Amino acid sequence: MPTFTGKTFASFYKNILGIDNSSHTGIGSFADRIQDGAGNNTAIRLSDDQLAVVPNNDDTTSTLNVMNTDGNSVLAVDTTNSKVLIGASQVAANTQYAQFGITYAGSVSFTADTHFAIPFEISADGGTTFYFEMGSSTSSSFNDTNPASSLTITNSAYAVVNCYWYVMDDITIDAVKWLHAADTASGEDAAAHLMAYTVDTANGSTGGDLSNGVVVADGATITNAGYEQIYYQAMTVQSANVDAGKVILFTFASDTISSDYSINATVKYHIR
Repeated sequence: MPTFTGKTFASFYKNILGIDNSSHTGIGSFADRIQDGAGNNTAIRLSDDQLAVVPNNDDTTSTLNVMNTDGNSVLAVDTTNSKVLIGASQVAANTQYAQFGITYAGSVSFTADTHFAIPFEISADGGTTFYFEMGSSTSSSFNDTNPASSLTITNSAYAVVNCYWYVMDDITIDAVKWLHAADTASGEDAAAHLMAYTVDTANGSTGGDLSNGVVVADGATITNAGYEQIYYQAMTVQSANVDAGKVILFTFASDTISSDYSINATVKYHIR
């Protein structure tokens, strides 16, 4: 703090902080803006019971920033992206994880160039759940078509319901990473998608039907050489924001039907 000793008021008054309160009543119940002596607003508002931080001109990624003695952020309020970041890694404070997956599904077979919805859990037995088709690509080029953008359920509600991740709040997808392994030595090309849909929740004859599907995340085709190793991919997020009331599906496809697979997909997200 600068010293005022030996200085005239005119030489330091601009450095003094005060309350933007013309009534000369001091701190009250209303959070008044704190200003400098020249009348410039700060980001601070103060009352007898409240401290508020409100940007004066622009939102920033560090509107409020708490740092350790090394100058590293441990708590930051990002008003540009409406996020609160915490910890040494500065992740969103409300970061959460969701998982899709299935253990070796030896009781079922894939269809070539077909997208299959994977259970919203790690399932010990694939059964009909693992064999739920969500659209096909063409035989001329594997993975040239995204999963279907809609679904009309006819007689398979039981087979698809546990593939649904029903989103209860507005969320932002931060990352999607998945692992897979084949059960044969030959393997084949494979790919995955994370999709978001509008879902019918009216409990009528169209209950659970999906529409307006968009690709949330996807990745390049992976060449799987067989059961000698596990394959990993960090997917590319294409449409990060998913609104409350949507359904998210994770789908898997392969270009031939040489193998069955174990699949483990993790979605990192935060509530908006």
